Amino acid sequence: MPKKTAARVPVTRERALQTAVALADKEGLGSLSMRKLAQELGVEAMSLYHHVKNKDDILDGMVDLVFAEIELPVDGDEWKPAMRDRARSARAALTRHPWAISIMDSRAAPGPATLRHHNAVIGACRRAGFSVQMAAHAFSLLDSYIFGFVLQEVNLPFDESAVIPDVVEAMMLPYSPEDYPYLTEFTTEYILQPGYKFGAEFEYGLALLIDSLEAAAHP
Repeated sequence: MPKKTAARVPVTRERALQTAVALADKEGLGSLSMRKLAQELGVEAMSLYHHVKNKDDILDGMVDLVFAEIELPVDGDEWKPAMRDRARSARAALTRHPWAISIMDSRAAPGPATLRHHNAVIGACRRAGFSVQMAAHAFSLLDSYIFGFVLQEVNLPFDESAVIPDVVEAMMLPYSPEDYPYLTEFTTEYILQPGYKFGAEFEYGLALLIDSLEAAAHP
């Protein structure tokens, strides 16, 4: 009897985009090409063009999938909690997909999830009494903070599971504490204290920024 083979999962645009996201998560955005994506899907590269126009179309779709993961404010939400929740959700999504930061604002053909995201954030600001100009300021400042923090966080030479004192000691060992007294003080009295986590800085900065924006919007 002939050997049975598993039925091939059909390629769709959604599956192609999800596979592209998984590939970028695993190997980085630089690893993504039409040929590589086709290999991951188990098809010929030319067959991809039945589902996506080109690589730019793939990147547009990948960014839209990331935006779709971010929790959005809705009508009736209070502005401060809504912005905190959106920021935390965006941080989590960008940490899962760190490659996305470099291309999120560069896409000239945003998808529906991207447009929903932007509309929801601006709408939350406007419903909270922000002027159009202040809504723009808030959106820009919050995203700059979130994106910048994630970039720092994902590029640290250690993660939350690392033994931080060992990492810091290795970094500082070649230098004399007398040469860098403030850095030594900062390291020993803050970084090396029990329970320190770089990620905890996110909440402090976020609260400060949200409070300042609200105060500026309603002087």
